[in-house]
This record gives sequence, C-alpha cells and structure tokens, in this order.
Amino acid sequence: MNLNQITIPSLDVEAATNFYKDLGFNLIVDALPKYVRFEVPDGEATFSIHKVNELFEKEGVTIYFEDDKLDDLVAEFQQKGIKFSQLPKNQPWLWREAHLYDLDKNKIILYKAGNHRKNPPWRI
Repeated sequence: MNLNQITIPSLDVEAATNFYKDLGFNLIVDALPKYVRFEVPDGEATFSIHKVNELFEKEGVTIYFEDDKLDDLVAEFQQKGIKFSQLPKNQPWLWREAHLYDLDKNKIILYKAGNHRKNPPWRI
C-alpha cells in the first residue's frame, strides 16, 4: 500500500484554497465551494479539502509535509506573511520541525527528517 491522498475538513474551502496555494500546492481539481484537490510540490501525493458545516471541537487534523530545505521554506513563507506557532526546531526524535495552523485550525508540521523518518536509531 502507498498513502497518496489526504482530505481535510474546512468551513470555507475558498479561503483554505488560497492559503494552501500560498504554501505552494498546485490546484488540480476545482469544485468550489465544496471541494478542491492539490498536487504536492514534491512527490506523487495529492491533498484535498472538503466543505463541512462544523469542525472538531478539540483537536483537528495534523498534517506533515517534509522538505529538505526546511529553514529556507519557512523564511519564504514568513516573507509572504504566514505565521508560525513554532519556528524550525530540532526535536528529540531527530526531526527538525516548524508548526503552523491553517484557517480551520488544522495543524501543519513542516519538517525535515531524512532517513530518521523510517529508520530512527530505536527502530524495531
């Protein structure tokens, strides 16, 4: 199996579309106001957003996107006015992560893990 598609909920798909376009995603399906789908900038995966009438009350979705040039990417997004809740930081699990939230409070973690994503020293 190959994970190649994730769909997240949104109260306002049009606003969410603009946000993710600012992050560099390529819009490939436009069924506004209810649904959109993007290609990710690197790789073969797709990412979509669908309209909902309400969001999770507590924690929502957490989405991870890996980039080898994480610090440069974060600086580029900051120049566009995108706000981060955590700037790039080395984590004890050997990933470097930056955190932000989309307009629907879905948590986005931009990270660089390299080989440690699938092969950390504590792998079983």
